[in-house]
Amino acid sequence: MIAKVIVDISVSEVDRVFDYRAIDGVQRGSRVSVPFGRQTTEGYVIDICETTDLSQDKIKDIISVLDDRPIVSEEFLALCDYMTERFHLRKIDVFRLFLPAKMRGGRIKALQKIFVYINPEYLETDPNLFIKKTAHSQMEVFEYLLDAECAEQSYLNANFSAAAVRNLISRGVFLTRMQDALRTPYKSIVQKDNEVVLTEEQAAAVESIMSSDNPTLLFGVTGSGKTEVYLNCIERVLAQGKTAIMLVPEISLTPQVMRIFRSRFGDDVALLHSGLSDGERFDEWRRLLTGGARVAVGARSAIFAPLSDVGLIVIDEEHDTSYVSASNPRYITREVALFRAAYNGAKIVMGSATPSVESYYSAKNGKYNLVDLPHRINKRAMPEIQIVNMCNEVTYGNGGMFSNRLVTALDECLKSGNQAILFLNRRGYSSYVMCRKCGYVAKCEDCDVSLVYHKDENLLKCHYCQRRYSMLDRCPNCNSQHIKQGFMGTERIVEQVQKMFPSARVIRMDNDTTRTKDAHLRLLGEFANGNADVLVGTQMVAKGHDFPNVTLVGIMDADMSLHFSDYRAVERTFQLITQVAGRAGREKKPGSVILQTYTPKHYVYKYASAYDYQGFYEKEINLLEATRFPPFTEILRILISCEDEQLALDATKLAFDKMKEVAQNNDGCFVYLHAMRAPKKRIQTKHRMQVLMRIKPDNDVLRKSVYSVADSVISAYPQVTCFTEINPNDLS
Repeated sequence: MIAKVIVDISVSEVDRVFDYRAIDGVQRGSRVSVPFGRQTTEGYVIDICETTDLSQDKIKDIISVLDDRPIVSEEFLALCDYMTERFHLRKIDVFRLFLPAKMRGGRIKALQKIFVYINPEYLETDPNLFIKKTAHSQMEVFEYLLDAECAEQSYLNANFSAAAVRNLISRGVFLTRMQDALRTPYKSIVQKDNEVVLTEEQAAAVESIMSSDNPTLLFGVTGSGKTEVYLNCIERVLAQGKTAIMLVPEISLTPQVMRIFRSRFGDDVALLHSGLSDGERFDEWRRLLTGGARVAVGARSAIFAPLSDVGLIVIDEEHDTSYVSASNPRYITREVALFRAAYNGAKIVMGSATPSVESYYSAKNGKYNLVDLPHRINKRAMPEIQIVNMCNEVTYGNGGMFSNRLVTALDECLKSGNQAILFLNRRGYSSYVMCRKCGYVAKCEDCDVSLVYHKDENLLKCHYCQRRYSMLDRCPNCNSQHIKQGFMGTERIVEQVQKMFPSARVIRMDNDTTRTKDAHLRLLGEFANGNADVLVGTQMVAKGHDFPNVTLVGIMDADMSLHFSDYRAVERTFQLITQVAGRAGREKKPGSVILQTYTPKHYVYKYASAYDYQGFYEKEINLLEATRFPPFTEILRILISCEDEQLALDATKLAFDKMKEVAQNNDGCFVYLHAMRAPKKRIQTKHRMQVLMRIKPDNDVLRKSVYSVADSVISAYPQVTCFTEINPNDLS
């Protein structure tokens, strides 16, 4: 028998099937060890057949099968074919999404520990016959095991007498065995399940989701009880013997979601995300693979949970940009979810208080089933959003980041014993460092971006390649000491709050403070338990969190996301404002929001302050139709990068020339086609160019032509990196 194998080497030249002679135990989906050239590597069996076009003397034997079962299911083999064709990916890059990274190469395996149990011969015997009356420690541990039946030896040694345990083992009273021990993430998260009676709106939403043959868009305001709808739908599919996947956009949300899900489903829940230790991720993945858990909870990567017979997929905060992978392998989570749902005959629900315009357009046109939850559970009104014109603040002599109205509101909030959230989607102390004499701006040597000052470490950092530089005391260009720090980041906001309110307890939550394991859980736990008065953070504090004592939200710079050169900039601004505003006044206490802006007359603030999604949608969809942006077109980008600038230019010219030929042969299908440098011209020493195009949507033939052009560039210029992207979230 001949096994068709994809080898675990991510190079385009070997991204094809290789034939090997099968050995016992090889099946479709097996992970195997194979000889490849002068080395041994891993691979994945995608098919087994009787014949091969190669001569028998050129076929090598598979060395070994690496697992006790196939780890790539028939569903995932089909998913691999779909993703490679849809997103123009290498097969091996897709296979790597299907299993924990450290599992490759045998870098992580099941953890085995020594477990102790009572020899059955002694279970029915009076312990006084083999344990002396004076051996109290031996009797104590024996009685413990009578109840527990089995325990880790390390646990017994730590909580009882280690000498007593050794004595009973040596005499054969206790027996030992090696068995797998699970590394369970967030063991401390325990919550009693509270019985919840669904509102009429929630009950109707559940029925609509479970009865619809189309994907459902659950459009519910913040605090409307979308999570309880998800839980009830999952309960139903579990009762049918099926499994479920629950996706959340931020790692910071997973501890809260796990607390809720464990209280409802216990050990049936497994967690998958990049913040876990390698051992925890492996054990949770294996529980899902073997049926030890039936509900997968996690961020984007959890869509590849190795569950069979999936009955429901939930994408919470479906509008979030984190659901689109911006690095290799590039894919769109929603499309992978739709494939898995179709393959399994599963229901799929996408929930949001601020759906993406594209999703809402699909719902309005019948592609999705639209379900509304227009009211908060407790009938509490949405918090009032007060717009502050920061230009007026400057006119009246206030050049700081805090308006007088925000300072007053924060003072009243703290005096009343309540909590506040201050939102600024920019970490660090200042976003750039500039010489006021000559205009020099400190930039990364490897990237075409400004360095960000971090006061805690007194360093300048590049947020793209992570390089670090010493803080400037003089301008390297003109030797001036007049160094100016640019826009404030979260670090500086914390400093300002502590100066204004010395007794306030302040927590900062951004990528800098959440690098360590369980940092999200610790910081959010401190704030939820009332150990802090003010939470300062980036977008990771903007959605999903439920803090009953938060009565004030301050949006420090609402314009930040508004002025990006991106057709979705206004939409993202509306979403961020609505999401972060929804953190206030979620329980009995009323909430308020102070929104600071330098452009208060922009239409986005009118709709956001009134929570008028419908009005905003109508305005935005008309603009998108008039300017012919998605969903009325599809954006495709060929992104080329190389350390050699001339090679990058030559490769881009080749791609553009070929794309012009494609456009001439597909008259009327192209709305826009142009070649240019990428807005961020250099990242990690590589010069970046792009061919950007907009085509009529759902044109699979034309999309494949674009992929062929990208392949021809790689063939002609193997030194360059060339990727294609569909509707990328970030066009920089």
